[in-house]
Amino acid sequence: MSEADLHRWITWTELVLAGVAFVMLLGVTAPYGRHRRSGWGPTVPDAVGWIVMESPAVVLFSVVYGLGEHAREAVPAVFAAMWLTHYIHRTFVYPQRIRTAGKRMPVVIVALAFAFNVLNAYVVGRWISHFGEYETSWLWDPRFLAGAALFAAGFAVNLRADRMLIALRGPGETGYRIPRGWLYEYVACPNYLGEIVEWTGFAIATWSIPGLAFAVFTAANVGPRALANLRWYRATFPDYPADRKALIPFVL
Repeated sequence: MSEADLHRWITWTELVLAGVAFVMLLGVTAPYGRHRRSGWGPTVPDAVGWIVMESPAVVLFSVVYGLGEHAREAVPAVFAAMWLTHYIHRTFVYPQRIRTAGKRMPVVIVALAFAFNVLNAYVVGRWISHFGEYETSWLWDPRFLAGAALFAAGFAVNLRADRMLIALRGPGETGYRIPRGWLYEYVACPNYLGEIVEWTGFAIATWSIPGLAFAVFTAANVGPRALANLRWYRATFPDYPADRKALIPFVL
């Protein structure tokens, strides 16, 4: 089997895993954050868990990308910059900003996320720098322009939503409050909505099955969690706004 065939097989495997993850997460909410609970084995501090499980998306991706035949071409470099802009923040900045002192996550969750990021870093990194072929003219193709705009918008939404959640806690606080204002008036999880928009934009910009596979997996992963978060808010806060949706304003 050639590497191209292997890469194609792994990419389609990621799409299948998205379906499996979606079904499983509708039934079992991953036990971290507000949903943490005992019975899931050894744990690590939240910040450590985030850095470890997201690190392949920076480290391995950079290695895989750098080995690609097209790594020094303009379009792949733009795609890599988009990817690393998100993941450097998610891996090294976000864990330092969250106020979760004393909170922990199960090692099994860290391991599963780490494994997925290894797979995904290879699938996407190898595509954009080696198997995909993009002329410089792709940078003004309508598909790239639309995808890049969606990516930027989704990233901005994700950053602002996270910043608003973090600001709900004062120094030393680790509890939860009802977020209010901006997109939080319409959905419980605009941060997850931002991620879906972001990676949908990346899929359109790359116009590729690997990009699509990651966008689908993102929706399959955070969609059920958004529903679980909405249920948690409603069960925890009697005054939680009844008309808020989980993920998509006025719809879901």
